[in-house]
Amino acid sequence: MRIVQGFLAAALAIGLATTQAHAQSAADYPNRPITLIVPFTAGVSADILFRGLAEVASKHLGQPIVIDNRTGASGTLGPAVLATMKPDGYTIGQIPLPVFRLPLMQKVTYDPLKDFTYIINLAGYQLGAVVKADSQFKKWSDVIDYARANPGKFTYATIGAATTPGVATALAAREAGVEMAHVPSKGGGESIAALLGGHVNMIVESPAWAPLVAAGQLRLLMVLGSQREKAWPDVPALKEVGYSFDFDSPTGLAGPKGMDPAIVQKLHDAFKKAYDDPSMVAHYEKVQFSRRYLNSADYTALAAKLYADEREALAKVGLLKKD
Repeated sequence: MRIVQGFLAAALAIGLATTQAHAQSAADYPNRPITLIVPFTAGVSADILFRGLAEVASKHLGQPIVIDNRTGASGTLGPAVLATMKPDGYTIGQIPLPVFRLPLMQKVTYDPLKDFTYIINLAGYQLGAVVKADSQFKKWSDVIDYARANPGKFTYATIGAATTPGVATALAAREAGVEMAHVPSKGGGESIAALLGGHVNMIVESPAWAPLVAAGQLRLLMVLGSQREKAWPDVPALKEVGYSFDFDSPTGLAGPKGMDPAIVQKLHDAFKKAYDDPSMVAHYEKVQFSRRYLNSADYTALAAKLYADEREALAKVGLLKKD
């Protein structure tokens, strides 16, 4: 009996010490620099956006936030690394939409619903379908009419069939009952060159095309999100042209699984203050990202929805992996 009582007392003491250590850790957090993993190359729009947010958030946290660019695997290499880190709040990372798609297509080292602590959603990618300004395609219905009359002859470029623009366009063609020819490219610059050179009829990409649309050289037919974008108020969104789906492509911050809720709250609050900072409004417009905020609970719920939506979309276009 004394042995059992001694064991229980020791266990209680250990539990109390652990609780006190966690409380002290959260109270002192952060007391050293924080690393933010961005899964894209330095200098691209996502990197610029999160660098700006991190700079403002660091002022509220009292510690610098260091950007670590981990590129590869369609933007999932960085999050895969993040999932292996200690959940102490000193390593966080950007979570792009492919994090929810790639596990449904191939074997990966992480589970998007079990291996991350979702902190805050901060933005949405602006994706659009673009043609040359002198093209015969004045609106999206012109594209569908042409593709229906000329099966397989309408060509479009994206940076890959498994990317958000690739999946979205394949779904749009499938739902409209038309056949289009996909031409993969190595990036937005290559896609734009192919479009301007007359090698493809359309590109579907993030807005590297925005300056050329503004200059009148290209025409934006539609955006892939659930609503019209502030920068192009006259351009319809996917659902407005008759589709049952949309691709908002949200992106935010997460940490490894098991983070202390008090630390999550501190990070959330600092980045929410950065999001609300007046300087960030112009920053978002500069890099052509939509302002889309969700708190930790709503972002966690969105992650589950995104995973389910991606499963459904990939099944429709035949890209779902076979178990």
